[in-house]
Amino acid sequence: MYLVNRRSGGRLAGPLALLVGALALGTTLLGGPAVAASPEATLHELASAQGRYFGSATDNSELTDTAYTAVLGSEFGQITPGNSMKWDTTEPVQGQFQFAKGDVITDFGRQHGQSVRGHTLVWHSQLPGWVGALPPEKVEPAMVDHITEVATHYRGAVTAWDVVNEPFNEDGTYRTSPFHTAMGSDYIATALRAAHAADPEAKLYLNDYNIEGLGAKSDAMYALVTELLAEGVPLDGVGMQAHLAVQYGFPYEMRANMQRFADLGLDVAVTELDVRMQLPADATKLATQSSYYQRVVEACLAVERCVGVTVWDWTDKYSWVPSTFPGQGAANLYDENLLPKPALGAVRTALGAEDDGGGDGDGAALKALYRTNDSATGDNQIKPGLQLVNTGDTAVSLQDVTVRYWFTGENGASTYSTWCDWSPLGCSTVTSRVAAWNPAAAGADHYLEVGFRSGSLAPGASTGEIQLRLNKTDWSRFDESDDYSHSGATSYADAAKVAVYVGGELVWGIEP
Repeated sequence: MYLVNRRSGGRLAGPLALLVGALALGTTLLGGPAVAASPEATLHELASAQGRYFGSATDNSELTDTAYTAVLGSEFGQITPGNSMKWDTTEPVQGQFQFAKGDVITDFGRQHGQSVRGHTLVWHSQLPGWVGALPPEKVEPAMVDHITEVATHYRGAVTAWDVVNEPFNEDGTYRTSPFHTAMGSDYIATALRAAHAADPEAKLYLNDYNIEGLGAKSDAMYALVTELLAEGVPLDGVGMQAHLAVQYGFPYEMRANMQRFADLGLDVAVTELDVRMQLPADATKLATQSSYYQRVVEACLAVERCVGVTVWDWTDKYSWVPSTFPGQGAANLYDENLLPKPALGAVRTALGAEDDGGGDGDGAALKALYRTNDSATGDNQIKPGLQLVNTGDTAVSLQDVTVRYWFTGENGASTYSTWCDWSPLGCSTVTSRVAAWNPAAAGADHYLEVGFRSGSLAPGASTGEIQLRLNKTDWSRFDESDDYSHSGATSYADAAKVAVYVGGELVWGIEP
């Protein structure tokens, strides 16, 4: 199997051919099958068929790795420089500009037929010390001069700019920076006007993290862009970074949130996507990661003005995560050996599924979230808390849905009692029973099965918490510490070891 060079249409040899052979024959470290890149369907080509782009961040030090650049140059249609256009690189000394590193990135993009996203003109971080030392009255002219010089230099070489990066705190207040201190929130409009004057053809964005779902931070961004548009400030879009984490859950309102920005006449872009996890990686975490990647792509495809998705580098080999979040990593589509992970297949599936018109329309897509409602693992009751979320685009009849939670019965009675202690649906609509799991597996010789007598779950809706409880009829003790579905989580998170079935077909989770 060969990758096709989009520029020449010819087959690629040398290191790339060897890499592709490895992809075709290799397996991941966890034993999953490697997914070979298809000559007919690179990520960018699949996305392009949907009117989107699919890109990757990169950095100068990585471009000496020929196996890396072979995939970067063939699989992706857009690139973003991770660091080489930031202020500390482009203007380390006031008035002395250095563009050599950024030029390498734009040259790579030009040679491989890729668009380039400029990142970033104004940010509170990675500033040279002289910026913070300026008296307040000198900050605005320094900022405008910096934007003018950098955007002018790259005019025609970049298609979009993250003009202002990360302007908000988590609670929606403005982040402290030399620019906000000197100019208040007006610095954002000033920066956008300066960027437009320097490069009138480039698309101008505001970019931030943790604005993918609905909440205080995304509300603050929405209020800001609404005000800027009303004032006639040049602004083309909002970048949602999407640095996600398996352990923190998925922002299920992402599609609705994208749509409200699009309804203002703005483009939306996923600009820095990765999905990190607590190490070591395992099959459960990788399955959850895959679903997150897939949901992000599906959200973008569902919103007409979502222009594309950029991953924050495509391989764990060059991920920023381990050095920033100790003990976390494995955040990208390919592992450290440049071999595909399950998430790559999930992204391809999401892109390809849209190609055939979106499926047969049943839209049955549910996800289980779990937490434990009892911190004791050795008492005589098991108390799982469960929620279901409809991640599809059509309503699901709850009468067709069952959920299974696996555990071990240990010694004592082999008969059980089950209870629903509380549910916003009403416990009278919730059914539960315990059944034996044959053949028994590690951590699983029984399962609690939950069903529903009535109800419907709308797209994006949740059942809310269903508080469940079970005990053996002789009230003997359990040991939950090694139970298949149990975790010590006390807040709700995606539960890959809790299975959801619709009409008897598995739609979520991994059975033991």
